[in-house]
Amino acid sequence: MQLLARQVVEGFYSGLHRSPHKGASVEFKEHRSYSPGDDIRSIDWKLYGKTDRFYIREYEEETSLRCTLLLDASGSMGYRGSRATSDKRTFAVAAAAALAHLLLSRQNDSVGLVTFDTTVRRYIPPRSQPRHLRVMLEELAGTEPGGETDLAAVFHEIAARLGRRGLLIVLSDLFADVEPLLKSLAHFRHGGHEVLLLQVLDPDELDFPFDQWTQFVDRERSDHRLMLDPAQVRASYLERLAAFQTKLQRGCERQRISLVQLSTDRPVEAALGEYLAMRRRMP
Repeated sequence: MQLLARQVVEGFYSGLHRSPHKGASVEFKEHRSYSPGDDIRSIDWKLYGKTDRFYIREYEEETSLRCTLLLDASGSMGYRGSRATSDKRTFAVAAAAALAHLLLSRQNDSVGLVTFDTTVRRYIPPRSQPRHLRVMLEELAGTEPGGETDLAAVFHEIAARLGRRGLLIVLSDLFADVEPLLKSLAHFRHGGHEVLLLQVLDPDELDFPFDQWTQFVDRERSDHRLMLDPAQVRASYLERLAAFQTKLQRGCERQRISLVQLSTDRPVEAALGEYLAMRRRMP
């Protein structure tokens, strides 16, 4: 896992993150008028000598990122079709390991991990020490698909436990009722967090390739089984999937949340590396 993580991030190191939040740092941002209660040490006395008015010098703060990885370990993540390189859980674990390596080892950021299914399984708070990567990788390696999940309820639970704002990266198939899911994501945004959704899907889920009578088993509730003729339901399934994706995408756009679809028929280093390269080019 550690070798894979290094392979994925090789060549994508792009330096420390620059925070949009103002603070005391090294790069000047702008002046603003002095207000009672401001630290007088921030007054620009040279500008005062020229204008006879008090102005505060503000700076752009350059800080390390505080990131938490949210890994879906519910039963549906255990699915693997014939064209996939791995099941969805293995794919998501490898992607999470690579991101942890990139952020912690290469960029000196703080990284944490939450694994969940029905509820939060494990919460590892963000830290930046090098040895913390091993703790993260051991937890990821031991994570197996579990039972049901209610993404909205779990996300509300996680939002209440998170500390100061940072980047949240969700690795999940995101199969849930869209409206409650979007409300829970809004809870993250209300807390000041940036949210990135990495939607991990099997190609079978994207194009429904089945061509003969098939028994479908709910991986989160094994007592739910259906024997179907795929030819009779394919059109309806694809239509509902497209509607689900459109509604989710539009909701994410309204909340300024990034949604990226990753398919498990590609090697994780190719799929994630392509996204990292695109993100690096973003302004």
